[in-house]
Parts: sequence; structure tokens; C-alpha cells
Amino acid sequence: MRLSHFLAGVSVAGVSAAGFAMPVMAQTAPPAAQAPAATETLREAMVKAYNTNPDLSSERASLRAADEDVPIARSRGLPGVSSTGRYSENLHDSDSSGLSSPRQGSAGLSLSVPVYSGGAVRNSVRAAETRVEAGRAGLRSVEAQMFTDVVAVYLDVIRDEAIVRLNQQNVRVLEVNLQATRDRFEVGDLTRTDVAQSEARLALAQSQLRGAEASLISSRERYIRVVGTPPGVLATPPALPNLPAGPDQAVTVALEDNPALDAAKKARDASGYDVNVARAGRLPQVSVGVNGDYYNRFGAVPTRGQAAGLANDGFATSAGVNLTLPLFQGGRPAAQVRQAQARQSAAIEQVTSAERGVIAQTRSAYAVWQSAQRVIESSTLAVSANRLSLEGVRAENSVGTRTILDILNAEQELLNSQVQLVTAERDAYVAGFAVLAAMGRAEAEDLGLDGGPLYDPVANYNRSRRSFSDWRDGPAPEPQATRTTDTPAQTPVVSGPVDPVGSN
Repeated sequence: MRLSHFLAGVSVAGVSAAGFAMPVMAQTAPPAAQAPAATETLREAMVKAYNTNPDLSSERASLRAADEDVPIARSRGLPGVSSTGRYSENLHDSDSSGLSSPRQGSAGLSLSVPVYSGGAVRNSVRAAETRVEAGRAGLRSVEAQMFTDVVAVYLDVIRDEAIVRLNQQNVRVLEVNLQATRDRFEVGDLTRTDVAQSEARLALAQSQLRGAEASLISSRERYIRVVGTPPGVLATPPALPNLPAGPDQAVTVALEDNPALDAAKKARDASGYDVNVARAGRLPQVSVGVNGDYYNRFGAVPTRGQAAGLANDGFATSAGVNLTLPLFQGGRPAAQVRQAQARQSAAIEQVTSAERGVIAQTRSAYAVWQSAQRVIESSTLAVSANRLSLEGVRAENSVGTRTILDILNAEQELLNSQVQLVTAERDAYVAGFAVLAAMGRAEAEDLGLDGGPLYDPVANYNRSRRSFSDWRDGPAPEPQATRTTDTPAQTPVVSGPVDPVGSN
């Protein structure tokens, strides 16, 4: 199953349309309202980010700049044509014989054809082409990281909305509890201590709600930063396909397909060509040149000069072979070779560093994913047990064997287990996607986005490498990413049912 199918809308088992699956607190609450229809899916959020994210647009522009290094390097091995023009006026010459012209103009055309450059041009072109390939791999890496960020902010909003709903419900329940406690205190059934405990727990719940609302606002603002638009009612994310059976399998795939590692390998290969370019600095260079000049003295040749055979205008042409053989350059070529070799050594070590990073990233993401799966299992059991415990404590309180504090503690434990569950579900999904990204399976082509044609990095390269015109500029740069200055400040308002999921 391809990742493109994963975005087709397959729902995660046990997750509601309003967010992650959340067991409801077994307390008195208003009837559940109908969950609003989703207005944005994870696929749509990814398409928006793919088309408007500034980090991705910047990386594409950087790759287009790298594309131009290929024709720049190739131009050093192509023929060059230049023209010259000159006009001079002889103001005073104490040695003048009276035969020369006092003024003269000339126009010339020269053609130079490089024949041999010690391999500098060939290796420069290969280095540039290899760096273009490294840039493409880097673009893939930025794409994968951006999609990972989209998944993270998308799930952050869903998680924090669920936590806000849970805390809102907790506050409402504690308000009902406080009122009931006060009523029982008025009739002498409870003490002032019971009322104080209920008041303190309600104040704590209200402060927790304010913190949850602040976290939701932050998550929504991060969503705007990554996706470019405010989040609507987010649909349930689909299930992640083809997750590896173990960390070793994930690492094996990542070492083959991870784009960051591929980019480091291409950069290493390019540095090898740079060494050969530096070595060409001490080899002979041969070129062939042809020059043609037309001169005109504007009829200013005196009679004596004409009699001596000096013409008013004429042509002059020449051709020759230029050979440059470096004999001594003060040690510069050897220093340049050593410098290139040191940079090659650095590039080799960077491959090892990237490889280590990929291994650690893949194993860590897999471990987080596995851990979150276990937390989901234990938290689900904890929620079920805490719900039963709360029901039992309430029943026992009604016969006088449990105190109000016991009820408040049971309510808090249920809330904590519910928050832990929705947090673990978020962590599991984000970590699972991070595993796929580390394996090189979370890029635009893998996801099968259908929000328009995908960016083709080869198209600009093909246009550039076939262009030999000195006057073919590119289009004037214009902003590609959308600005977010007009988006409203986010609020902690959540839509959906009072009871996020309903009784289990």
C-alpha cells in the first residue's frame, strides 16, 4: 500500500471524526451534540503546504541556482566571440614625420576556441552536475521534513482540541460537584472542609483549562506557520501504511532511500571532481584564436602618407595557436589541490555523520512509535479502570464510606489518564510518520498529492543546460509562498460535542 493510498481517507480504528478516541468521564454532563463535519483533511493541509510553504519554495529556488552552475562550468570549454572598437585623435606628436594620420578608428572581431584545459572544464561540469543531483536529494529531504511538520501540527491541533474539551467537561462536572457539596453542607450532611476541597479542585481545573487553551492557541498558530491558513474542523487522519516490522528493517530501507544521506553522498562525489579541477591548474592549456580588424583613418592621411602607401582604410586578419605552460606559480596549484583534498575528506566524513544521523533518527522514531503504542494500550485500560473506579467511589460516597476528596481524586485520575491517552495517540501517529520519512517514503511523489502538478526539478535544469544565449534571463522573481499577515489571531474556541466521544 502506497502512502498515496494512506491519504485517500482511510480512518484510524478507534478515532472519532472530532479527534482522537477519548473515553468520556463518567459524570453528569449535558447530552452530546452532533460533531461538526470536517472542513479540512490531512491531504488538503499537505497540498496547501506543498504549494505555499516558504521553506520549500526557498529550497526550490536554491536548486534552480545550482542548476545554473552546469552551463557556467560548460561555458569555459565553449568558443568565445568578442568585438572591440577604438577611436583615437592625435593631439600632438613632436616626432611626427607628417606621414601618419592624425585620427584613426578601428573595429575588430575575435574568436577563441579552447582546445585543452587539463581536464578542468570536464571535471567542473561533472562536479556541477553531481551537486545538482545533491540539490535534488536535498529538496526531497526538505519536502519530507515539511510533510512531517504538517503531520505534527495537524495532530497537535487535534490533540489540544481534545484536551480542551476534556478540561471543559471536567470544569463543568466540578462546578456541579461544588454546588452539590454546598447544598449538602447547608443541610449539615458535609463539612466546610468538603466545600473547601471542592472549591480548590475547581480552581485547579480552571487553571488547567486555561493552560490547555493556551496550548491550543499555540498549536493553531504553528499550523498557520506551516500550512499557511488557519485550521478548520480537522478530519481524522488516515491510518499509516507499511510501517516496518522492526527497527532493523527501517534502518535498512533508510540507508538506501533517505534523501539527506543521498545528498551527502552526492556532495562527496562532487568534491572528488573538485580535486581534479585543482590539479588542472598546473597542466598546459591550449586554445586557437582568429582575429579580424577593420580600420579607418577618416580621410585624414596626408598626401605624403598616401604617396608612401598609407591607406585611409583596410582590413587586418590573424590566426594563431596559444599555448600556456605553467612552470612556477609560487606553490598555488599544490595548495589548491591540498585544499580540495581536505574538503573531499570533510565531505567523506559528512557522509558518515549523515549515516549516523539517519540510523539514530530512524531507530529513535521507531522506538517512540512503539512506546506510544504501549502507552495507548495501558492508557486505554487505565481510562476504563478509572471510570469504573469513579463510579464506585460515587456509589460508596452515597452510603458514607467514601469522602468528597476521594471523588475529586478519582475525577482527576480519570482526566489525567484521558489526557495521557490522546497525547499518546498523537505521539504514535507523528512518530510513525517520522519513521516513514526517515525511510524516504514521505515525499510528494510517495504521497500522491493531487492539488495540481508536482514541482519538477528537472524541467528547469533541462532549460538551463540547453541555453547558450548570453541574453536569456529568467523571469523576475516573485513571491511564491503565501503570507499570513491577514490571518486572524487564533482563539481557544473548540467546536464539536460537549462529550468528545460518548460513553463507552
